Amino acid sequence: MSSGLERLKTAGYKLTKARQAVLHALELAGGHLTSTDVLDQVTEAAPGVGRASVFRTLDLLTRLNIIRPTYGLNTITPTYVLMPDGHHHHMICVVCNRFIEIEECGLEAMARQIEATMGVKLLGHVVEFYGRCTRCLDAPLPGDETPP
Repeated sequence: MSSGLERLKTAGYKLTKARQAVLHALELAGGHLTSTDVLDQVTEAAPGVGRASVFRTLDLLTRLNIIRPTYGLNTITPTYVLMPDGHHHHMICVVCNRFIEIEECGLEAMARQIEATMGVKLLGHVVEFYGRCTRCLDAPLPGDETPP
């Protein structure tokens, strides 16, 4: 059983066909899918699952900190990322909008300090860095193109 399904079950939720299909789509892609991408994949893999069920499942998974919506610079459409260990880090290229995963966290000490200082219990975090990927290092930034 996937960690997402295990977390749903542990939280007391039923493992419905919709929840399984949405999580499977996200896990298969490694996250970074828009709701439209998830809907397309679920429709193909589990044709009986409706659009509303997909969106309700995305909302539930977000509330349970299993996934998080993130936003690129050039879009208002969220891209959903998996939060397998309660955190996720990536760099978003400001030229091509590519997401590059960052495996090292290094924020555990900061999280513990925030908890101690503020008297809270953190459940997770998302860190986004913005820059140019290796393919776009020499490309002009969006909006900086000089007209011919």
